[in-house]
Amino acid sequence: MSCAQSSCSPDSGERSACRQEPGRYWSGKTPDYCGFLSQGNPSENDKLAESFNDSRKNLTSLDDTGVVLIGRNEGERFRRALAAALRETTRVCYVDSGSTDDSVAHARAKGVEVVELDLSTPFTAARSRNAGFERLTTTCPDLKFVQFVDGDAELEPGWLAKARQSLIAQPDLAAAFGQRKERYPERSAYNLICDVEWDTPVGDALACGGDSMFRVSAFTQVNGFNPGLIAGEEPELCVRLRANGWRLLRMPGIMTHHDADMHTFSAWFKRMRRAGHAFAEGAAMHGRPPERHFVKPTLQAVFWGLALPIAIASLVALVGPWALILLAGYGVSTWRASQHTRAQGHDSRTAWIYGASCVFGKFAQIVGVLEYGLNRLRGRKTTLIEYKGAR
Repeated sequence: MSCAQSSCSPDSGERSACRQEPGRYWSGKTPDYCGFLSQGNPSENDKLAESFNDSRKNLTSLDDTGVVLIGRNEGERFRRALAAALRETTRVCYVDSGSTDDSVAHARAKGVEVVELDLSTPFTAARSRNAGFERLTTTCPDLKFVQFVDGDAELEPGWLAKARQSLIAQPDLAAAFGQRKERYPERSAYNLICDVEWDTPVGDALACGGDSMFRVSAFTQVNGFNPGLIAGEEPELCVRLRANGWRLLRMPGIMTHHDADMHTFSAWFKRMRRAGHAFAEGAAMHGRPPERHFVKPTLQAVFWGLALPIAIASLVALVGPWALILLAGYGVSTWRASQHTRAQGHDSRTAWIYGASCVFGKFAQIVGVLEYGLNRLRGRKTTLIEYKGAR
């Protein structure tokens, strides 16, 4: 490989220096290493060698492609994600956001270099991805493409080569992404909702998600993700990419297998609340014409989650219970959302579950919208909203 090996290895006694992740949104010295199989642990290399044999041809063609894997207390999900990444390439960097499980130890045991984020700065997925990108592209300057993967998602075999070919064939593409498929949609209605949400239309897109392959030059041109965003950082990045003339492509086929592992109303509510916060913050940043970024979903959250309930309650107090007929608006909206979902090929049960989530999720989203607004007035930043516990 062309990249220099680590001068700041886990055993070198310089771990504190390794934790100073660099980035164009912050200052810091770049550690001199990137993710490879450990040269100092032959037994581990032997164990991994078999899984690489079937992919060696692919590895040769992926020398200009790296993977940034981010995570926090993902447990078994992370182990599967790391194994899937290592089957595709050895250029893997894992960025850990203060895990208390054995994720860091497991990554190092597999020979993967690890960036441990500084605990004194608030964690965000955007900050993690920027740190991993900096590590790979600084120590491996020949990289042209970087695939980001969350620690609860596994790469589909062959996806890296497929996305890379699309980016090569279309020089104006900043990012390519495929379908994020939920691993266990049958285990809960909340997992099923995520599975429908990931199934976006194929073709040119306005935005991508966290699991996407980016062209290094495009990502660098706009200075990467905004690390101050606790959610919605991917669409915000895409706004800036499109403003600079780049395109985004949703490719056909599966890209990653995701494990939402969501089984409670509380977890779903937190996730929708986080979405509302992202909508409000995105609209505040890029809501002016012609982009109008996240203005529509913000206004929808305000109308369905706040304005309409207040109006109904006021009318009931003024003219009586007949005003409750306005509640039918929620039923009509749910029906419309379910019909749209059915038109995308989903069965009736799935369509009604997703439709109800779209409508009644506005009550959680308005909490996030108001939270952002109040914190902005107070000059405060909202802390990370996590819906998933350690596993």
